[in-house]
Amino acid sequence: MKLNSIKPAEGAKHAARRVGRGIGSGLGKTAGRGHKGQKSRAGGYHKVGFEGGQMPLQRRLPKRGFKSVLLKYNAEVTLSALDRLGLAEVDLLALKSAGLVGQIARVVKVIKSGSISKAVKLSGIGATAGAKAAIEAAGGSVA
Repeated sequence: MKLNSIKPAEGAKHAARRVGRGIGSGLGKTAGRGHKGQKSRAGGYHKVGFEGGQMPLQRRLPKRGFKSVLLKYNAEVTLSALDRLGLAEVDLLALKSAGLVGQIARVVKVIKSGSISKAVKLSGIGATAGAKAAIEAAGGSVA
């Protein structure tokens, strides 16, 4: 193989579409732009969502709802996940290393889903009222 013999793969290159170069090319006269109108002219086009002066759809519909940007820092852990973890003392770092919560999580709360049989001591982690009762019934504690 020589540098002067290297060619692109078959079908990888396509000839550029040369418009406005005469009737024989098939793209002469209007050059594929149709007749008249805004879209046929150079530099003539409208902005995204423009409906010709009619009130655009995104302005006709009401604004609704709100999503906090801080939600991505919150995480939940179930009682059954804590039971499977099998640690006596659980904190945020332990949950992150086990992969139960994301690495960016700052606030973690235990929810009552499933059951727990082992005694677990939570430190720096919140729990719902039901989850707290279940953990304390199993001999654990919530700090």
